Amino acid sequence: MNWTTQADLRMQVQKLWDKGLLPASLVNGEAIFPRRLTLKKPTSSELAGRFEEVRTWIADLRQGTHYRVVMRELRHHVIGSNAIPDEIWIDTLDNAVSLIGKGRDVRRFNELVALTRERQPALLPWLARRPLKALDSAEDWPHLLNIIGWMQAHPRPGIYLRQIDIQGIHTKFIEAHRGVLSELLDLVLPPEAIDTEAGGMNHFCRSYGFLDKPLRIRFRILDPAFALLPGSADQDITINQDAFNRLNPRISRVFITENEINFLAFPELPGSMVIFGAGYGFDMQAQAEWLQRCTIHYWGDIDTHGFAILDQLRAYLPHTVSFLMDRDTLMAHELLWVSEPRPMRRDLRRLNKEERALFEDLRDNRIGHAIRLEQERIGFGWVRSALKSPVGPSDIQHRDPGE
Repeated sequence: MNWTTQADLRMQVQKLWDKGLLPASLVNGEAIFPRRLTLKKPTSSELAGRFEEVRTWIADLRQGTHYRVVMRELRHHVIGSNAIPDEIWIDTLDNAVSLIGKGRDVRRFNELVALTRERQPALLPWLARRPLKALDSAEDWPHLLNIIGWMQAHPRPGIYLRQIDIQGIHTKFIEAHRGVLSELLDLVLPPEAIDTEAGGMNHFCRSYGFLDKPLRIRFRILDPAFALLPGSADQDITINQDAFNRLNPRISRVFITENEINFLAFPELPGSMVIFGAGYGFDMQAQAEWLQRCTIHYWGDIDTHGFAILDQLRAYLPHTVSFLMDRDTLMAHELLWVSEPRPMRRDLRRLNKEERALFEDLRDNRIGHAIRLEQERIGFGWVRSALKSPVGPSDIQHRDPGE
């Protein structure tokens, strides 16, 4: 039976709640009731052939509460005149709320609206737009309003989050609510108090003028002649971004690798350094002007995401050359292939002709299904041979990976 039941009516009203229409009307005063609900009723043939079922269906609908059933007299050539449900109406917001059991949520939301109207009326449009998100944050809403007020009084404060002095507020609370706070702050702070180029939860501090923990870059000098520290110890160095920008070493080649073991095992090489790229924003590295005069080699996995990272890096350092991300390397290590969990499907604009051809073969499964060669699986003899190549890895001849 596909006739509308009480459960179907509740589901229709629940959808209005899930879309935010019901709680939003408490903010904007929009009149969404009375509202006619969808009613699927028996056909003429069903009235005659399933009369007892129809009578049960009618009785069940009319026993329901919080909605109004409009009956219509129907004359049928077999069963005569009968009154059947013709329309179902929800007359008031209270009826709708009672039907789906949301009275407690409505009371809580009304409290949020009243508090916001009193303290931060500019946020009322956000409550109307994101009412269910606000309800999820209802317990913390007073604290969020306290933070908003503090930020209005201290735009771009130039301190660490840890230094905010608001009773009951700690760093972890702010970090846990960065998403909501970003949406709210964008509504109430003046444009000059927001760094719109930062964007995103991960750049919350930069967006709103807080100090952030210094970004750090880890690298190794591969040529003892250009050691930055005294002694013959391995030159494995980690410094903050500002120090890296001012470094200006005399090296001419820079390798970037995403694998820590590859970073640690990278052999000595004249005039070179290797950077451990894991977790670093390429925009941070690109701010070091001295990198512009160096040859940059990026060594990532041979898979769709590896090429996507290479493409992203070239947005900041356009002269980057791929290292060991070529077809010969991939095919020579066929026995070591694994499966890429979620291949990337979009086009990449910054790859050269050979890279793009290999990327598209991987993306479109022309070589095999979701093929991936992780950089740490490449034979180290193959790595050493590539480093001896005067031009680059694309010119390396096919060889056994165990050499």
